[in-house]
Amino acid sequence: MRIKEVISLRFIADFHIHSKYSRATSKDMNLEGISKWAKIKGVALLGTGDFTHPLWFEELKEKLKEENYGIYSYNSTNFILTSEVSLVYSQNKKLRRIHLIIFSPTLEIASKINKTLSKFCDLSVDGRPTIGKSILEILPLLWEISEDVHIIPAHAWTPWFSLFGSNSGFDSIEEAFDRYSSKIFALETGLSSDPPMNWRLSSLDKICLISNSDAHSPGKIGREANVFNCDMNYREIFNAIKTQDKNKFLFTIEFFPEEGKYHYDGHRNCNVSLHPKESQRLENLCPVCKKPLTIGVLHRVEALADREEGFIPQNKIPYVNLVPLEEIIAQAMDKDVSSPYVQREYMRFIENLGDELSILLYRDISEIAKVSEKVAIGIRLMREGKISIKPGYDGVYGKIEIFGNEDKRQISFF
Repeated sequence: MRIKEVISLRFIADFHIHSKYSRATSKDMNLEGISKWAKIKGVALLGTGDFTHPLWFEELKEKLKEENYGIYSYNSTNFILTSEVSLVYSQNKKLRRIHLIIFSPTLEIASKINKTLSKFCDLSVDGRPTIGKSILEILPLLWEISEDVHIIPAHAWTPWFSLFGSNSGFDSIEEAFDRYSSKIFALETGLSSDPPMNWRLSSLDKICLISNSDAHSPGKIGREANVFNCDMNYREIFNAIKTQDKNKFLFTIEFFPEEGKYHYDGHRNCNVSLHPKESQRLENLCPVCKKPLTIGVLHRVEALADREEGFIPQNKIPYVNLVPLEEIIAQAMDKDVSSPYVQREYMRFIENLGDELSILLYRDISEIAKVSEKVAIGIRLMREGKISIKPGYDGVYGKIEIFGNEDKRQISFF
């Protein structure tokens, strides 16, 4: 996508995040922290995440103000009611573990969802509850509550907990959802896959691909997201998704999938990372410990694909790949991304140029260079796709190399 096409965007939405009530999640994932960072990132509509957790739900009921059908607000940030659930069960003598995002149009309907799910587990244990029931048992109960409850498979390709996961997933939507397959109209690509990887499966042509951050800390909000040009209304948004209307659903914002932590095959403990072709040569066994490798997303896509790499279906929602601004700053300054210096520089960019996604997507390079010429070069290289990536594997994030030696030496290009 050409950058000039992005300038007319209406709003950015990140539907899948978590609250402080989910395991391994920052204590700053409260409404104050989430709304503050949504503005810094440039995300206008956020999923609440975790509405199934009793304490979080009480806070949502107390603090959110209804603005439109299915849209609530807090501190000038808009929210849509979402929660992720983990279903763990046996089907056809195989353990299945799949994560689903539940969307609710109202707090009243969300309350009924919680009452239904509480029959099968203790919702207070985790913001993302684990339920020992199958898709075919749970979903009809939710749709009995309201036809406006929507279900989208989360991070569809991660090995352990997903629709197509190599270790506990399914080979098709039909295998997973059976008679309810027609009600599944979208899936979340996850950090380790992007649209071109999913386009290799003709069975997904009718499925709309969405992207979300799955943020566990405020700084991760918006690392993947969706850009809409429609009324911020629950039904309007889902109509744009269902119809894959490119005039209303403009594009998705994606990680470079190699940066995701389950792209290649490998073994973290053995420091082994392998392309699927090399894994197949080794019969999917780790060359160090000889145990089965954790099979990554690329391998799984290869196994299920019926199209060659590079195939582009007609009338699919476009996408752009981005590198987080903090990572570009860190590499430009030869600093660790978590260093106080990088954090100060990051906020200096926000104060001078506006929110992060605006900077990454469409700010003129000449404007960015007034703040830092090195970072301007990095953003230009990212936009042009002129980067190198060491793919992630077995829970280890991939590493992006933006600047080559020549780019670091030749700072001025205006």
